[in-house]
Amino acid sequence: MAASVLDVRGLRKSHGARLLFDGVDLALQEGEKVGLIGRNGCGKSTLFRILSGEEGMDEGTLSIRRGFRVGYLSQEPILDPSVRILDTVARGVEDVAEALEAYDAVVVSLASGQGDVDRLLARQESLAAYLEQKGGWELRHRAEVCLSRLGIGGWDRLVGHLSGGEQRRVALARTLVSQPDILLLDEPTNHLDAATVLWLEETLYEFPGAALIVTHDRYFLDRVVDRMVEVSEEGLTSWEGGYTDYLEARMARETRVAVEEGKRRKLIEKELAWARRSPPARTGKQKARRARAVELADEQRQRDLGRGRELEMRIVDAPRLGRTILELEGITHAYGAEPILNGFQDRLLAGEKVGIVGPNGIGKSTLLRIIAGLESPQKGRVALGENTVLAYFDQHRALDPELTVGQALGDREWVEMGGQRMHVRAYLERFLFPPHILDQRVSVLSGGERNRLLLARLFLEPFNLLLLDEPTNDLDLDTLQVLEDLLESFAGCLLVVSHDRYFLDKLCSSLLVFQGNGQVVRHHGNWDAWLEREEARQQVAKDREAREASSISQGSSERGGQRHGPRKRTDREERELRLLRERIDTLEGEGAELESRLADPAMYAAQDGLAAQEATRRYAEVTEALEQALERWMELEELGGRSSV
Repeated sequence: MAASVLDVRGLRKSHGARLLFDGVDLALQEGEKVGLIGRNGCGKSTLFRILSGEEGMDEGTLSIRRGFRVGYLSQEPILDPSVRILDTVARGVEDVAEALEAYDAVVVSLASGQGDVDRLLARQESLAAYLEQKGGWELRHRAEVCLSRLGIGGWDRLVGHLSGGEQRRVALARTLVSQPDILLLDEPTNHLDAATVLWLEETLYEFPGAALIVTHDRYFLDRVVDRMVEVSEEGLTSWEGGYTDYLEARMARETRVAVEEGKRRKLIEKELAWARRSPPARTGKQKARRARAVELADEQRQRDLGRGRELEMRIVDAPRLGRTILELEGITHAYGAEPILNGFQDRLLAGEKVGIVGPNGIGKSTLLRIIAGLESPQKGRVALGENTVLAYFDQHRALDPELTVGQALGDREWVEMGGQRMHVRAYLERFLFPPHILDQRVSVLSGGERNRLLLARLFLEPFNLLLLDEPTNDLDLDTLQVLEDLLESFAGCLLVVSHDRYFLDKLCSSLLVFQGNGQVVRHHGNWDAWLEREEARQQVAKDREAREASSISQGSSERGGQRHGPRKRTDREERELRLLRERIDTLEGEGAELESRLADPAMYAAQDGLAAQEATRRYAEVTEALEQALERWMELEELGGRSSV
């Protein structure tokens, strides 16, 4: 078994009157990747601050292997707003970054002719030797590569000019570039698009050190971590494997507990029945048995209380959707010379749930804002149906930290849910808020608790078209599962921007894919299907380039008198290749025609939507047939020309 690189023993920690950890232990082994999960507010971020040394513990010990460095990404990183992006990331390795900045200052002084030239040259030589020894010349290159992969450009900009999401990505780059021995990452996938999350998965998979990661991204947990640790009122529980393994093991344990609980309840019922029908106890044995019955019943009540309430969410009924729900006609929008949407048109059918995906900053949130009427397109028209009632969950979700929770919820005492009138405290309890939370300030809430509060406010109003912009950020897995179940049964329409691939695959039957230069295409299928399709297209393009390069090289070799390469195609294979070329042309033409028809609002004019359903089915068939034809064509193209045998 690998040796521990981080070990905490007997950790006890309270926040005010609330006990978060009561004598818990946690060890992180060399090279191990561990996912940390638990409900919002259970203490995950507090644990990270303790492990990173930013916060102390009430009791316990923390040991980190001598000489090992810890890299910590917090949920709300604090960066110097007056420092450039590139310098901020390089400061992940502080001593080397300082040497680089000093070297740059010496170069500027030499170029301007200021100062003692001999002293400056000596200083330059000394700094250059230090940077050579520490690998400092590669530091900025690593920073540039990491920033590029995280979608951050304009490295000379000051950090203070960035959005909150951009600052988190800069902080993530700084943490990764520092090349620590132990990584503590608190929600690293927030504000990353799906393609960047894939890159981060690969980066952490290859990371040689140990990592402790808080994330709600279930695909990420399945692909990266070796072990799951769950934080609950019972303490820390370890589960071997990724998220799916955790679910299977947890289900098996809860099944066993349920069986034991059933036996326990039967015992209690038997004892209580005896106690109720027995005459008053006269003997010590009878008194002891009656006392035991009371004790068992009291223990059961404590167990029931310990389980706590389950999260409850409900959508207020809205008018039934009419024939027209949402139509987008020729939407064109740009920021300066950068096109966001170029003649985009689409239409929603009743009950459709559509994911919106693409790189950060490409215009996904802008599309939602245009649909919500918060921003006007430069050209085109947004048409909502007469019965359409729209609700919008904004990505930034700003809450005034000085407001109380009650004020943030609308300063109301009673709410209506499904025809039922209830006090606002009872309503908040459905979202796992204790009764006293109503008078507390928003500033004391965790990121996940603020998100739950905003969901509680959102679900107070009726709607049948819901726009969600990154709704999964900062939510714990339990809340996510409840939200997904609610949205699955939602009878209205859903448009959701999300980087959470699990969330998209579970809810959405089609995607709007932003491809750049204002182009947006509708993909009928889930995220995994889109990814497979794109990977296949990219592979075909790479293979085509490789074959073209090989053909040029082979032609050159043959002119030089050398003959190398694969066997020649037979006459039958030549005929098959000609037919394949014709079939590929036909399928590509039909596919393009179907894409055009599916993007045309007139396709959905029929009340039953049968034409659109048939076109969607045929498009899937054509796509699959085209992929098979391209694969066979590639095999035949790899062979040489017609054999003379």
